[in-house]
Amino acid sequence: MRHPPSADDEIRSIARRPGRAVLAVLTVGLAFALAPASSSGRESGTVGPASPSPVSRSDENVLPPDFDALVARVMRTFEVPGMAVAVVKDGATVLAKGYGVRRMGEPDAVDARTLFGIASNTKAFTATALGLLVEEGKIEWDGQVTRYLPWFQMWDPYVTREITVRDLLVHRSGLGLGAGDLLLWPETTYTRREIVERLRFIPLATSFRSAYAYDNMLYVAAGELIEAVSGVTWEEFIRERVLRKAGMDSSEPRHSAAGAEARNVAMPHAALEGGVTPVAIDENDNMNAAGGIVSCAEDMARWMLIHLAGGKLPDGGRLFGERTARELTTLVTPIPIGAPAPELAAQRQNFNGYALGFRVGDYRGRKLVNHTGGLSGYVSRVVMVPELGLGVAVLTNQESSDAYNSVIFAVLDEALGAPPTDWAAAYSAVRARSRSRTAGALED
Repeated sequence: MRHPPSADDEIRSIARRPGRAVLAVLTVGLAFALAPASSSGRESGTVGPASPSPVSRSDENVLPPDFDALVARVMRTFEVPGMAVAVVKDGATVLAKGYGVRRMGEPDAVDARTLFGIASNTKAFTATALGLLVEEGKIEWDGQVTRYLPWFQMWDPYVTREITVRDLLVHRSGLGLGAGDLLLWPETTYTRREIVERLRFIPLATSFRSAYAYDNMLYVAAGELIEAVSGVTWEEFIRERVLRKAGMDSSEPRHSAAGAEARNVAMPHAALEGGVTPVAIDENDNMNAAGGIVSCAEDMARWMLIHLAGGKLPDGGRLFGERTARELTTLVTPIPIGAPAPELAAQRQNFNGYALGFRVGDYRGRKLVNHTGGLSGYVSRVVMVPELGLGVAVLTNQESSDAYNSVIFAVLDEALGAPPTDWAAAYSAVRARSRSRTAGALED
């Protein structure tokens, strides 16, 4: 059975990469978890002690009862060494906290400022940066890309002529799922411009603007456009115009920064044949505009608060205007809806689609603005419920999307007053059934 695109398309797209990265990333959203452990006790080398108290707390009833124990159980179930969780509600940080350890087998604990690769959650930052240039009158959302990058070229001359800034962000160009990723991974000696110039050699899988297919290449092109229009690199623009202005002082736009010595960084881990093990940090900066930012729970709380406030900063100023806020979260490209597994029936959606750097969908009838991220050894998810003024971000240093989803949906259920669900058990059951079917197919 063929499934429609899901919230983990970027993870599946990078699973096509060769070498060690493929072996590691193939486990993201696909590896089979161990059976859930009981909520008591601790597994040595997997889940360490929780870090000190969060930065600030208010409206704590948005958190499920015994939240720390819930997180610890999820981490044991899916063998996640370290996790950072940020929860915001009604303009305040409810929780910004680390759990477990930065590296399996070592004592350094994850805290609220421990850096994780947030991968494709970076795409919302790139979209926000473009929004700032729109506000300044330097570009238009529906301006043709070749107005700003005259050398830009796609396989089809019509697409080259008609593709707009908006089209770069919404996965409807005609490129297939993950098209061009092999130009980004493994790292090459090509410059980013040379990589984007090779788009002209990639055949289109569908007609222009007719279908959703997740890609990274056009976000790299968007980064080149930001540099061409602003006169500074994507990294400089993001650091000074977005991160610093947002107060996200621990975050870095260069993924290679995660490899710096003596920093508070969570090491990536992957579930390989011998079990979960640390893997090398991918220090490839060519993909930064698509997935390079490293951030922490404290800073992701700030990021969600700004977006939930429509661009307003805590000091009363603005990171971006109300019109940009609407543009970023308005659905552009519909995504087909599939039926979830029976254990996940509560997650059945009424609508799903891609906006500008964010996905928009619903959960139990409430609009969600969200995105996921996956790189070798890191996965994460950011979910905001504008109607409730609620945001939840979970960053991990292992490749289990089931882990972050188990935590996020527990918080959403509590905030919505929904009956509690043991999401870790539900995801484990789905994985066990899938594993059984795979084993049967292999035997056949």
